[in-house]
Amino acid sequence: MIVHAFLRWVETARAADRAKAASVLARAYTRSRIAATDRHAAEMAMIFLLDDPAPKVRLALAEALAGCEDAPRAVILPLAEDQPEIAAHIILCSTLLTDADLVDLAAKGSNVTRMLIAHRAFVSRPVSAALAEIGDVAEVLALLDNEGAAFSRRSLARIVDRLGHDAEIRALLLDRADLPSDARHALVEKIGFALAGYGLIQAAVGTGRVERITREACDVATIGMAGEVAAAEMPSLVEHLRRSGRLTPVFLMHALCSGRAEFFAAAIINLSGQAEARVRSILSDGREAAVCALYEAAGLGRDISALFAEATMLWRREAKGGDELLSVSEQLLSRARAAGNASCQSMLELVERLAIAEQRQTARSYALIATREAA
Repeated sequence: MIVHAFLRWVETARAADRAKAASVLARAYTRSRIAATDRHAAEMAMIFLLDDPAPKVRLALAEALAGCEDAPRAVILPLAEDQPEIAAHIILCSTLLTDADLVDLAAKGSNVTRMLIAHRAFVSRPVSAALAEIGDVAEVLALLDNEGAAFSRRSLARIVDRLGHDAEIRALLLDRADLPSDARHALVEKIGFALAGYGLIQAAVGTGRVERITREACDVATIGMAGEVAAAEMPSLVEHLRRSGRLTPVFLMHALCSGRAEFFAAAIINLSGQAEARVRSILSDGREAAVCALYEAAGLGRDISALFAEATMLWRREAKGGDELLSVSEQLLSRARAAGNASCQSMLELVERLAIAEQRQTARSYALIATREAA
């Protein structure tokens, strides 16, 4: 009966008074100060107030109900779709909004709505996936910066695809330990493209040299990544590199000569299409002819396959504790020069350049660590 009287009073009351009354009604509901027999009537009254033309009335409802765990969804959902200053209380705080509700709000709401969702104390993987798919840079930055946001590997990869061109997005992604290796490599590529396209660098160095330096830098970063990635992630990284055209003979030869055995084996398994056990058996102790045939099955030409087979034999000898003064790549290059094999020599010179670039990067990292420790 009190609620009925309230509804009659609302018809003539001023907006400020209606807002105060809405707050009192909603807070009494949340604190169970309304008799059980009157709760349904109170819910009807709050639903009625959703149509109040004064925003301050609806704001009063949102402020009172945002933290209520048993508020009527018939009130909560419309408030979540109201004006931003009203919806903010519900979107940020209400635990009654399901993943489906939040995904729907993200899809049909504004960038302000998506920003509010990104700032919730907890954002589930399905909701993060929706924001990763449709969110703008600012919204995704807020999501990545939210320690309560959970991401799937697919969502992180999607952010890389859509927004990896943004420097702040890249920085936050690269700091994540859960970023998949293929997505991390894609970011490295985007950084390289960004630098290569910078006009000042092109003018100072020259377009051709910038492209070569960029490719070498990306290859060095990828080789370093290949040596650190978990075994479970290796196949997906290799597949990503194959699709992006990175598994070139030069790159593969450098991986072999530099001792990235797990990565190299995974690459040959991918390229040859042969069973893992067979590939690993041939690489570890197969005869040179069988090794050469395996490389041909992986798509390498006959001459190149023979060179890779020779490199494999040298690598085995080195792995068993050989006392050669020269590295595998240096031994191969010396033999190619002595034999006058121009094509192999050209490829091995590129491998040597890549090895030098990696050594320089290693030296920079070492110097940086040493400087920090000395400070």
